[in-house]
Amino acid sequence: MKAKKPSEMTLEELQKKEKMIQAAIYSLVALNIILLIAVIFLFTKKGFSALFVVPFSMVPIIIVNSNSLKEIRKEITLRNS
Repeated sequence: MKAKKPSEMTLEELQKKEKMIQAAIYSLVALNIILLIAVIFLFTKKGFSALFVVPFSMVPIIIVNSNSLKEIRKEITLRNS
C-alpha cells in the first residue's frame, strides 16, 4: 500500500495525520532524551558500549517525520487560505 501525498488527502485526513505525526515526534524526542541520559550514565559506569549509537540513529527518523509534518501543515494552510 502506497502512502498518499498530502495533496491527495482530504482536509480531515490531513488534520488527523498532522496530530498523529506530531505525537510521534514528541514521543521520539522524549525517548531519545531518555536514551541519551541512559547511555551517558552507562558510559560513565562501564565505558563505551554498542548502545551508544541508538539515540543518534533515531535522529534521522525524527527529521523525516518533521519534514513530513511541514509538508502537511503547508498543505493545510494552502487549503485554508
